[in-house]
Amino acid sequence: MDSKIIRLLLFFFLLPINSYATEFQGSFKQGSFILGKTNQNSEVYIDKKKVRVTKDGYFAFGIDRDRKNNVIIKVINNGKTEIIEKKIFKKKYIIQRIDGLPPKQVTPPKEVYDRIKADNVLIGKARSINSDLTFFKNKFKAPLKNSIVTGVYGSQRILNGKPRRPHYGLDFASDEGTPITAMLDGVVTLAEDDLYFTGGTVIFDHGHGISTLYMHLKDVDVKIGQKVKQGERIGTVGKTGRSTGEWKYYDINGQLKESGFFRNGKEHGEWNRYNQSGEIISTSYYSNGKNFRTVIPWD
Repeated sequence: MDSKIIRLLLFFFLLPINSYATEFQGSFKQGSFILGKTNQNSEVYIDKKKVRVTKDGYFAFGIDRDRKNNVIIKVINNGKTEIIEKKIFKKKYIIQRIDGLPPKQVTPPKEVYDRIKADNVLIGKARSINSDLTFFKNKFKAPLKNSIVTGVYGSQRILNGKPRRPHYGLDFASDEGTPITAMLDGVVTLAEDDLYFTGGTVIFDHGHGISTLYMHLKDVDVKIGQKVKQGERIGTVGKTGRSTGEWKYYDINGQLKESGFFRNGKEHGEWNRYNQSGEIISTSYYSNGKNFRTVIPWD
């Protein structure tokens, strides 16, 4: 083969190595977590704000629950600039009605305001850490086995009939005392047994401003500064803080989808599921989180 052809082929295959190759994991929807990967030694800006980038090109950011405008990502590498514009898609959020909560948990008495303020300072400080750890780029794993998801991120909550701020977490229901494991490698930045709203609370730093927060724990088995591996025990499921009462799940259009009661963080008693006409399509009966009977009405 002619030597010129060989040199031409080598140049063709080597060219992409020096080109931009910014990729993303995650859906560009409201309330999403995005993991990005670009070339080494790059600078990355999200909406003009510079974010940390690992030596091998990873970065991460979140999309606000109610964001409507597109997100602009600017990547600078070796003097060249790449502008990426991503459309943000609207996400439908369910409405959760929780009744039967102690009044002091919905509208706290004035005498505990200082305590709540102090709790918020602790949580804010722990979550504001922006370290150079790189654990965030790995895949998260669920903290519980055989659990039930009872609350999702972004849902609008109405507590004892009063609209409150949206829910910014993911709720799991399981037997009290069930071991909870770390979702990802991290360093403990907060470990408290009894915060007013969240009860037993643990926060992990995973690097680059990414953290995870565990709430309502019965037992807290880690300490501040401790390094924990993914899958290691960090505490147990509990009912501390605000974690019980009657739950009603509504679709974005206000249609009731499901209703039932949680006791000590577990499904208990009668749970009904509804169709679009508001008719009950199934009734399940639970005892301490275990379903022992489901009835489907027939015409």
